[in-house]
Amino acid sequence: MDTPLISARTLDEADELAAFRNEFHLPIGPKGRPVAYFAGNSLGLQPKAAAERVEEELTDWRRLGVLGHHAARRPWVKYHEFLTEVGAQLTGSLPAEVVHMNSTTVNLHLMMASFYRPTSKRFRILMEKGSFPSDRYAVTSHLGWHGLTESAALLECAPRAGESVLRNEDILDVIARQGSEIALVLFSGVQYATGQVFDMPAITAAAHERGCIVGFDLAHAVGNIPLRMHDWGPDFAVWCSYKYLNGGPGAVAGCYVHERHARDFARPRLGGWWGHDKDSRFLMDAQFVPMPGAEGWQLSNPPVLGLAPLLAAYELFERATVARLRAKSIRLTGFLEGLLTREVAHAVEVVTPRDPQQRGCQLSLRVKEGRQRGRETFERLEAAGVICDWREPDIIRAAPVPLYNNYSDVCELVKNLAAILA
Repeated sequence: MDTPLISARTLDEADELAAFRNEFHLPIGPKGRPVAYFAGNSLGLQPKAAAERVEEELTDWRRLGVLGHHAARRPWVKYHEFLTEVGAQLTGSLPAEVVHMNSTTVNLHLMMASFYRPTSKRFRILMEKGSFPSDRYAVTSHLGWHGLTESAALLECAPRAGESVLRNEDILDVIARQGSEIALVLFSGVQYATGQVFDMPAITAAAHERGCIVGFDLAHAVGNIPLRMHDWGPDFAVWCSYKYLNGGPGAVAGCYVHERHARDFARPRLGGWWGHDKDSRFLMDAQFVPMPGAEGWQLSNPPVLGLAPLLAAYELFERATVARLRAKSIRLTGFLEGLLTREVAHAVEVVTPRDPQQRGCQLSLRVKEGRQRGRETFERLEAAGVICDWREPDIIRAAPVPLYNNYSDVCELVKNLAAILA
């Protein structure tokens, strides 16, 4: 590993985004030095400015009390609006199409309450088999809510026999053949287990052509790959903010609603006070008047202390830019793939697509000796100060995040992996 390490140090010195690593707290490992952290697809690292942002709000609360809603340095009554512009940039949306609120699954339930409107002829939901469990739980609960059974109404696209990832043509084929029965197409933007990027514009276009509503879970996509939600045109999307967005454990989530639905006030929704027209919100009228755009789906006032760390992270994204992060991500993930091929290809299979356009920064690895050996390898990596992520039944996920990972981290991962598997 001497030659790759020399190469890694050279690449680190030339990296125009290298300084952003210093903007984060790196956990200290068992050897008393920073770990090689590859779990940003599960929980991103803490921005150093996060504590400062939270302390600013605690200070304003301490000195102003209730007056902080309007007199704080960032007035709490509109705190979520301070995140809108960068949230729109990260998702390729118009500002009016984006709102930060609730958690991912709460937002998915809100979106399905409005956009999944089954009829006797069009009632099915199409999603990928092996989707994140919470999405499936939400889907099956809505089926039950409408008196439908999973066996009758749920369609799941699965990879072909002997393959680990879905083929785009198979997804489009199901939509073409059964689209007249499908009320909602709901896919991940990036598949959580395999790291596969789904062809969101193609899925959206095909589904809309057949009259289906389209939604995406962007939890593993936002902050990872460039997105163009407005141009691609899905009806809605939801995402979490604690993975690549580095908003902290359980951070406030995000929601997108395309502008064509901005003033569709006749569409059923689960209303809440903060979704009411903000100019008349405090008149306390009994009649709900939704705001136009995604904000009209809000339920409650923004949790300021929960949004403050995300504000710190968004400041970093704004400086780094999506384009530069994506360029580094492709190089960094490619460097990892190359080392894995060179050092451990005999023992490890890369499940994630090899085409950089079909993946983000995550590579999912399967140890060929089986689950027990894979789990043991994962645990030994952690003991050595290399933090990855385990997903049942047999996947080690490693995500070289361009904001804070570097090429030397990648060498540390592969060096330890090779030693463990030797």
